[in-house]
Amino acid sequence: MDSNGAEATRIREEIESLKANKRNIEQQISALEAQLNQLEVKQVEEREVNCNALCTSPLSNGELGNSNGLSPDMIYRYSRHLLLPSFGVQGQANLLKSSVLVIGAGGLGSPALLYLAACGVGRIGIVDHDVVELNNLQRQIIHTEAYIGKSKVESAAATCRSINSSTQIVEHKEAFRTSNALEIVSKYDVVVDATDNAPSRYMINDCCVVLGKPLISGAALGLEGQLTVYNYNGGPCYRCLFPTPPPTNACQRCADSGVLGVVPGVIGCLQALEAIKVASLVGEPLSGRMLLLDALSGRIRIVKIRGRSLQCEACGEHPVLTRQTFPDFDYEKFTQTPLSTGPLKLNLLSQDARISSKEYNERVTKGEAHVLVDVRPAHHYKIVSLPNSINIPLSTLEGRLSEISAALEKEADKETLDSGSGASLYMICRRGNDSQRAVQLLHKAGFTSAKDIIGGLESWAHNVDPKFPTY
Repeated sequence: MDSNGAEATRIREEIESLKANKRNIEQQISALEAQLNQLEVKQVEEREVNCNALCTSPLSNGELGNSNGLSPDMIYRYSRHLLLPSFGVQGQANLLKSSVLVIGAGGLGSPALLYLAACGVGRIGIVDHDVVELNNLQRQIIHTEAYIGKSKVESAAATCRSINSSTQIVEHKEAFRTSNALEIVSKYDVVVDATDNAPSRYMINDCCVVLGKPLISGAALGLEGQLTVYNYNGGPCYRCLFPTPPPTNACQRCADSGVLGVVPGVIGCLQALEAIKVASLVGEPLSGRMLLLDALSGRIRIVKIRGRSLQCEACGEHPVLTRQTFPDFDYEKFTQTPLSTGPLKLNLLSQDARISSKEYNERVTKGEAHVLVDVRPAHHYKIVSLPNSINIPLSTLEGRLSEISAALEKEADKETLDSGSGASLYMICRRGNDSQRAVQLLHKAGFTSAKDIIGGLESWAHNVDPKFPTY
């Protein structure tokens, strides 16, 4: 046999071998699908058993249910659900036996909690350690002015109970941490992530994977929002999509970048919808797909996302995060982002390059010649500013140094200035972070006397002028 014939024979044998491997793989897939189908059938049967137990047990007001297991009050309250052929009695009965945990009672959690309570979820848990503030009310519609300064959990729980007294509301007035996460989440069927920071998202995801809980994940910032369901029926988890945390400067929050109040409202409502679908075993949850909302254009897109990763450290074949390792994982270090929702406070400069807002006020009151540069973005400057400040946003500062030089020269020419001395240069921003970055840049450019006003405009409002507006 010539060399070409031998090569052809080898290729045919390799093809046959691959075909045999393909048949084996297909058989393995069929066997796994059969196992999965059996598990899903058992899950439905277990739900039905639970619902039958509900149907045969005494209901509210000491009344026994009808043959469908619902009391007259329940039938009347949830009648619009019961009229839906695709939802009906079975979907409602499933909801009544389900439990949902909502982590965060803010912009996303508010509408989610309202609808979950109204629709008849049997038990709802609320996790939040924060208090209600006036600037929450623009989007966090579950709270009212009467609860300003009080616990968000207490406020949200009171509103939920006022909507549906038959739903059990469990209050978790504490920060969600690795030390308590497993204990809290283990008590619920479905988890709704209504937080707004990277370490919380990873921590909630990993906890749900470890405990086998489906996770309804939503996010809203500015005029955009997104929504998906993680860790559901073999679908991907958050780490599958984002194994590496985003850069710290990309992790923006509403308090820094702003958000149109209705945007988290829309996403929160959709989170409630997905939680209802998962809990009631009705419909097709957004597993393996992501909803993207562009509120400005009014566009909603559904995109397919990557499937479960076998290399995922949470849900892969060889997970690093387990019940044993999860409590010790440092999510703040992993994401380089603090878990606290409080504003970032940088400390980039030496003490001699900074002055307090009180000291700045004293110098100005004494008539010190100076230039005050506000380095916030222009749309921030329009909200509120200090008198006689000039606005040069940090992003444009390097290209506008000549304006600072001109302002210093103009100030130095004033007759009130003592001979031989120069005008002082101060930087200010909202909270004292960008102003420090500005001073660093100015020092490198030769403006070595530039100083940062510690704490920015928020410090001014707190320590100098209580009537000065904050935002």
